[in-house]
Amino acid sequence: MRTFYETHGVSAHSVLIFNTREEAVGYPKGDIVLGFCDACGFVSNVRFDPSLHEYSQKYEETQGFSPTFRAFHEELARDLIDRYDLHGKDVIEIGCGKGEFLNLLCELGNNRGVGFDPAYVIERNRSPARERITFIQDFYSEKYTRYHGDFVCCKMTLEHIQPTAEFMRTVRRSVGDRPDTVVFFQVPDLPRILRERAFWDIYYEHCSYFAAGPLARLFQGSGFRVLETWTAYNDQYLMIEARPAKAVEPAASEINEGIRALWTDVADFAAHCSAKIDAWKTDLAHMKKRGDRVVVWGGGSKGVTFLTTLGVSDEIAYTVDVNPYKHGTFLGGTGHAVVSPQFLREYRPDVVILMNPIYTEEVSRGLRGMGLEPRLIPVQ
Repeated sequence: MRTFYETHGVSAHSVLIFNTREEAVGYPKGDIVLGFCDACGFVSNVRFDPSLHEYSQKYEETQGFSPTFRAFHEELARDLIDRYDLHGKDVIEIGCGKGEFLNLLCELGNNRGVGFDPAYVIERNRSPARERITFIQDFYSEKYTRYHGDFVCCKMTLEHIQPTAEFMRTVRRSVGDRPDTVVFFQVPDLPRILRERAFWDIYYEHCSYFAAGPLARLFQGSGFRVLETWTAYNDQYLMIEARPAKAVEPAASEINEGIRALWTDVADFAAHCSAKIDAWKTDLAHMKKRGDRVVVWGGGSKGVTFLTTLGVSDEIAYTVDVNPYKHGTFLGGTGHAVVSPQFLREYRPDVVILMNPIYTEEVSRGLRGMGLEPRLIPVQ
């Protein structure tokens, strides 16, 4: 692995709920050292220590309180249901979080479901389809391969798993000799992170990173036939669909060419990312000198990494999030307080740094509705 990016002393969790600033600041930290494999294009944190992780009901990962995200989720669910005739079928979701996407698949297609996630909270599930779904508050592993589905999905989970090939072989064994089973995965798109030099999208929880070519190679090497790969949500998410293959298929030439192209993106990121970090530090210093009231909108992983990487302290006072379960909590690493959007009516910020540009219209509309006109800066 050729290492190309390092950041040290980052919080091991970025969306875990911390009820005190002291707990947030003192939570275990780790180092991120990203390495790139010339042979297969895999990118991984070579300093990753899984023992630092605490996936539990304190893990607050949901994006479902955003209308923009809910619309995307529903459109994706409807598309998959229509494309694969998921009506009255058995659906499995690995890493289902609070169950929102699995609920949608079962509601819209009248399907039955099984979801696996230690962070699932039964009291928060009010879906009319919940009686047709079994939720298992555990990590998916070999002991659960007895559960079979017509459709197996795994969204924003594979990047958290270090032994990726071993995990994919487990999924393949669970599918068995069921040639019509469709497997759908969603992960962050690595080329977009590299090309935008989006250091705020590199988290300790994400020990594995994928571009389309390496992801397809992983699936083929694990006994799947890749049907399609594409990106969505402003190219933030990489999707892959596959079915079981009868034998391991060799990587196509275009996959190998994609891996070579990925190295160019890696080298560019390594050469220029530090300049982007320095530019943000300069901008924040100028805001502080002017006496601007600055908040970050987005109390999730992007916000935590942005603040941690830049070493932000009193330059930014608060972090805003639409998720009510985060209000009154504190961000891992820096200890910034998380407040509701309504808090801004009184605080009246001069600058709002928006951690995800896809929410620009949603956030702008919300600010205008509160009679606020701060300078809105989407991070990109």
